[in-house]
Amino acid sequence: MSEEFGPDFLTVTDEDGNELVLEYVDTLEHNGLTYTAFFPAVEEDADEDDADYGLVILKTIVENGEELLSTLDSEEELNEIYQLFSDQLFADDDDEE
Repeated sequence: MSEEFGPDFLTVTDEDGNELVLEYVDTLEHNGLTYTAFFPAVEEDADEDDADYGLVILKTIVENGEELLSTLDSEEELNEIYQLFSDQLFADDDDEE
C-alpha cells in the first residue's frame, strides 16, 4: 500500500459490539493464511506504553463464503506471527538506510 495519500484505517467491531479504529501496517502470508497487522488509532498525545497501543494482528478467515478478520487461535500462533511481522518490518527499516 502506498503511503503517498496517508495511512489506511479500518473500523472493526468486536464480539461485545465495541468499535475499534485500526491503522493498517502490513500484511503477510504464512502457511496458507493471510495475516494483517494494525496499530490502534489513538490520540497524538496517547501514552505509547499503554497496553491498548500495541500491534494488533488479525488473520483472514472465510466463513459462509465471506472473508472476515479473526483473532489468532493460540499464544503460540500469535508469537510466531508477531516475530514474522517484526522481522519483516525491521527488514524494511534496514533497506531504507
